[in-house]
Amino acid sequence: MRIIEPGVEILSAINADAILRNLELYGRVCYKSEDKITNDSANRFIQMLITNGHESVLEHEKITVKFICDRGVSHEIVRHRIASYSQESTRYCNYNKDKFGNELTLIKPCFWKDEQEQYKIWKDTMQKIEDSYNSLILMGTRPEEARSILPNSLKTEIVVTMNMREMRHFLKLRTSLRAHPQMREVACKLLRLLKEKLPVIFEDIEIMD
Repeated sequence: MRIIEPGVEILSAINADAILRNLELYGRVCYKSEDKITNDSANRFIQMLITNGHESVLEHEKITVKFICDRGVSHEIVRHRIASYSQESTRYCNYNKDKFGNELTLIKPCFWKDEQEQYKIWKDTMQKIEDSYNSLILMGTRPEEARSILPNSLKTEIVVTMNMREMRHFLKLRTSLRAHPQMREVACKLLRLLKEKLPVIFEDIEIMD
């Protein structure tokens, strides 16, 4: 059994200048103000669109990310539309195989410390599940059948593509203090990355402590 921290990776090759120039060009069609495009006008124009709530223009550009999270969090992620998803399949992945280290990989809960009794109970339960899963596989059970005992804490990888407007919506909801702690954990990781790479589009979304 392996226990890891959750993570997020931006898979898109982000050229911030190109993305902003494109959005400005597309958006200025609405106002027929293409003649106002300059070398440094894109930032101000995109800020104006966001301030005025004219975020439909942001739908012309998209971003693809990979979340490494638990299955419970992935169930929340896939509720968001419009988006595209490709997720690690427990039907076809046999975690008793060498490529998976012959073990289950679990996401560590962020709300319990190692010394807490709740964490010890969780860890013991995960070990029992791994033992039972491996026993089923060794008995000839197919992975798609054995997966019925796999826990929400099982690590999954899910590739997500959203347009910039939907990504803003996703991050506003999932970085909120009202979001599930583990959902918020990966959403805040992503927001910090996007604030670095595309600050004009994401700088107004605050991470609350």
